Amino acid sequence: MSEKSNGAPTLITTISNKYPTFRDEPLKTVYRWLEGKRHDDGAEGLWRIHDTLYDLTEFVERHPGGPEWIRLTKGTDITEAFETHHITSRAENLLPKFKVRDAKQPRNVRLTFKDDGFYRTLKRRVRDKLQEIDKTPIRTSQVIIDSLLAGAFVFAFLAMKFNSYLLAALSGVCVNWTMICAHNYFHQKDNWRMKLFNLAFFSYREWRVSHAISHHHYPNSILDLEISYFEPILCWLPNPKIKGTFQRFGSWIYGPVVYSFIFIGEFVKRVIESFQTGKSSFFADDLISFILPTFMYLCDSSSLGNVLKMWIFIVLVASFGFGLIGLNAAHHHPEVFHSGDEIPDEIDFGVYQIAAVIDRADVKGSHFAVLTSFGDHCLHHMFPTLDHGILPQLYPIFHQTCNEFETVYRECSWLHHIVGQHRQLARIETNVYDPAKQFHKPGT
Repeated sequence: MSEKSNGAPTLITTISNKYPTFRDEPLKTVYRWLEGKRHDDGAEGLWRIHDTLYDLTEFVERHPGGPEWIRLTKGTDITEAFETHHITSRAENLLPKFKVRDAKQPRNVRLTFKDDGFYRTLKRRVRDKLQEIDKTPIRTSQVIIDSLLAGAFVFAFLAMKFNSYLLAALSGVCVNWTMICAHNYFHQKDNWRMKLFNLAFFSYREWRVSHAISHHHYPNSILDLEISYFEPILCWLPNPKIKGTFQRFGSWIYGPVVYSFIFIGEFVKRVIESFQTGKSSFFADDLISFILPTFMYLCDSSSLGNVLKMWIFIVLVASFGFGLIGLNAAHHHPEVFHSGDEIPDEIDFGVYQIAAVIDRADVKGSHFAVLTSFGDHCLHHMFPTLDHGILPQLYPIFHQTCNEFETVYRECSWLHHIVGQHRQLARIETNVYDPAKQFHKPGT
């Protein structure tokens, strides 16, 4: 941490040295975000990790996690992705053979990974713990998502058979939970369950960028696509210049309506992007979104119009559930850091994740609840490739590390989060984050 002459820590209001290129364009897409990083990261057309440039071209197809991670990020700084996706030292030991030269300019992001800092200390302890961890919960996670997928189809079939929107709503709930569970898998190496995230118009490919690479590494910052995507409709950053009175308080009313159209809005955005760029944003696996309605049509003699109405209803229910759970999961609360608040300069990556999260205490202890509500959120941000099912076994060493580094880890109920999320939408005042304390107002 840098220090002022009087001994007080230097405070900053954003972790990025530059305002992200293309951030304020009307149509925000993952490809435009990546292009902006290529302008800002000083990677010189290569892959940057810390202050060194690497040419990973020959390694793309051999990457154990799948080629897409590396192919998409060429020309950007992948420091955070490299650190969080490789717990063992194997990948770090391979890096020297791909080194090209040192970077010419400092990193754009002010998060640190010092060997004696919070995150790397915790990672070493997690690395050791994984040698003795009980891995049977990984199988339980698989049973849960597979059962929810089956439930989505069973309830969809029954909804058509009895023409029941109540049963269709239950199918929508299962679709929502299946997609949230699939989020557990698109963080991991390529696998078929990650593709279930495409069940209702979303794309696991794009979310590997917007969620895994952008949001996970820079939560609640101006680099977080899951913040900028919703602007100016929903504005969580405490900046009076970007949100007026109507946005601050009107969003309390229209926010739930926005939840219902997140899925469809994602599809529309990709269609517009395809027309604007002349390059399709769709892939063959996007057809997964049409498997459920096709199944409904084949299993029932109803008219195509009736099938489409029932299917769209299922999608709206699933979208509402996804927005309700996802946007009230851990981040959008007035007591967590958002760009515009003040935070210590050169903050450790792990400490920053704690600053941007308040975990849900009411889902802990339930494997099903954690998997279907983005639970154990803080540890998941730090170690995203680990199955949610084994994260609870890491809490003893996590709490130990928090105590040693005098960093406060916080929890609250879901109701507290829902209320807090609406307070955050209205908040324009700046807070100060102290890792050893709760948030406080400047001067207090």
